[in-house]
Amino acid sequence: MPASLNFTTIDDLQAALARRAYVSERGLATAIFLALKLGRPLLLEGEAGVGKTEVAKVLAALLDRPLLRLQCYEGLDLQSAAYEWNYSRQILQIRLMEASGHLHLDAAQQQLFGPDFLLKRPLLQAIDSGSPAPVLLIDELDRADEEFEAFLLELLSDFQITIPELGTIKAAEPPIVIITSNRTREVHDALRRRCLYHWIDFPSFDKELAIVAARAPQAGDALARQIVAFVQAVRREELYKLPGVAETLDWLAALVALGRPSLDRAAVSDTLGVLLKYREDIERIEQRAGDLLKAAGEHGRA
Repeated sequence: MPASLNFTTIDDLQAALARRAYVSERGLATAIFLALKLGRPLLLEGEAGVGKTEVAKVLAALLDRPLLRLQCYEGLDLQSAAYEWNYSRQILQIRLMEASGHLHLDAAQQQLFGPDFLLKRPLLQAIDSGSPAPVLLIDELDRADEEFEAFLLELLSDFQITIPELGTIKAAEPPIVIITSNRTREVHDALRRRCLYHWIDFPSFDKELAIVAARAPQAGDALARQIVAFVQAVRREELYKLPGVAETLDWLAALVALGRPSLDRAAVSDTLGVLLKYREDIERIEQRAGDLLKAAGEHGRA
C-alpha cells in the first residue's frame, strides 16, 4: 500500500506533522504529500537550521518506519555510503579453505563475493531492507563531492544498486528518500530531475512563534515573543552565518535554563554564543543589541 494512503489530503498530512510538533507551510506539506504519492525522492534546500533534516525524522515517526541516515561529507565514497566487502573475513575464510584443502579458485571466488561477506551501508540497507521500506535521509548532499552524485543517479531513478560481483539489487518496495542541501554548492541538474523540489526559507514571525510554542511550551509567551522578534531582527543584519530555527530553540532553552523571564541587554550579552557561532557576528550583534532589543520589543508585544 503506498505510503501516501496514510494521508488522504494535504491538510491531513499538515495536521499530522503539526501533531509531531513540526509546523509546516502548505507548500512544504504539498511537496511531501506528492513525494509519498508519486514515490519520488524529495530534495529540500535552504539555510542550515530551518528544519530540512527534521522532515525525514518526523516522516519516519509518522509512518512508523525505520530512519536510515547518510551524513554526507567531502570524500564520501561508495564503500562508506553503499557497501564494501568484509576483507578481513574473506582472508580468514581463504586461510580456512587452505587449511582444509578445499581451496578451489572458482568456488572460492563465488563464495567470498557472496552476500555473507557483504557489509551493507545506508544506501544498500535502504534498497535491501524488505517491507516496510525505510525513510532514507541523504543529509547535506552539497558537502559530498560531485562524483558521488553520479552514483546516486541509478539509486534515485530505479531504486537499485549494481554490485559488479553480485549483480543488480533492486528494492522490492522503494524507500522514502529525503535529500537535503544547504546549497554551499549547486547540486547537478541530472540529480535534480530525479527529485521533487522544495526550498525551505527562514520562517515568518508567526510561523517561528508557532514552532517555538510547539517545541518549547515550557517558555512563557512573553519570552518566546521577545526571542523570536529578536532573532527575526538579527536575520536582517549582514552576518557571516544567520541563525536558523534550531538556534532559536537552543537560545530559548538556554534562557529558560538560566531562569531569565525576559530578554534584556545582559541576557543577550551572556548567552549570544548560543545563538551565533562566529566571533565577528557576536561582536556585531553586541554593538547593535540596544537597537535590536528595541525593535524586538515593538514587534514582540502581543
